[in-house]
Amino acid sequence: MERLPEVVPAFPDRILPRDAEAAATLKTRTLIDLYNTRGKPEGAWLDALHAALDAAVAAAYGWPADIGEDEAIAALLALNRERGGAEPVSPRPRAASAGPSGPRLATPAAT
Repeated sequence: MERLPEVVPAFPDRILPRDAEAAATLKTRTLIDLYNTRGKPEGAWLDALHAALDAAVAAAYGWPADIGEDEAIAALLALNRERGGAEPVSPRPRAASAGPSGPRLATPAAT
């Protein structure tokens, strides 16, 4: 592989293949292939990063670091319901009738 400096400031260097073999290797570097290593010895580093991220998110919500997925989903649902009840959302206006250019929105009657 060959690293070329990026011309745009703050962008990472470009990694380009030096030959056909290197090009074939680069084509195998996909997110799917990366995540297929999770739970295997070669993916231990990625598992560790996800565990650290999960612990950081749990800490941000004030939950224990070892919270399970089901418990986290239940807590998020409860939080969503709590916030939803505190901030009611106005219903969207309904279409009154369709005209030549599509539906028209119902307007309040003049008083």
